[in-house]
Amino acid sequence: MEVGSATKLQCQRIGCNAMFTGDDNPDGSCQFHASPFFHDGMKEWSCCKQRSHDFTLFLEIPGCKKGKHTTEKPVLAKPAPRQPITVPTSSPVAAAANAATKDSCSRCRQGFFCSDHGSQPKEQIRQALNTPVQAQEDETESLAPPPPVKKVVIDINEPQVCKNKGCGKTFKERDNHETACSYHPGPAVFHDRLRGWKCCDVHVKEFDEFMEIPPCSKGWHSTSADQAV
Repeated sequence: MEVGSATKLQCQRIGCNAMFTGDDNPDGSCQFHASPFFHDGMKEWSCCKQRSHDFTLFLEIPGCKKGKHTTEKPVLAKPAPRQPITVPTSSPVAAAANAATKDSCSRCRQGFFCSDHGSQPKEQIRQALNTPVQAQEDETESLAPPPPVKKVVIDINEPQVCKNKGCGKTFKERDNHETACSYHPGPAVFHDRLRGWKCCDVHVKEFDEFMEIPPCSKGWHSTSADQAV
């Protein structure tokens, strides 16, 4: 797609989203990822194997590839279907023999760990944890003073990037107000190859469609991933 020299457009590569023009798009100006991969709550970039459980931190992983900005959306590779895994089960005869051997083991009868027959019974472990020493340690931890809060000096004219989910816009603190940010309260949901937001109950199959789901809430911009709304 040809772009006018003075027209500002947003790069469509995953992990970039920078604004560029046709006369300011040198090779290597775009830093991006090839494609994401989601499995059992883990988010991973298949191109560099960087991963995270938190979706906000996952999107902040710097791109591992470089090239030119583009307005063409990337074509994501379809994940290969997973093969079912057969878990072998022990036969009733083997289970009965193991139980009989465990009953005759001196270490198991006394409640000690035994590498031949497994760990201690759950009831004995629970009793061992409920000791006065454990209770005293818990009380000491609860009386410990909280760590001091670090004061942060903010320049109201300095451009900052919002860390709220679904926003990512650049803003200045002087222009920040209670409806300045359009975002998703979250959390992001990835299940059975569907991607979506629990806050607005919108789910799609493709990652690029997920990134384009319109935000459903408004609030203040935030520069801290820990304090992001």
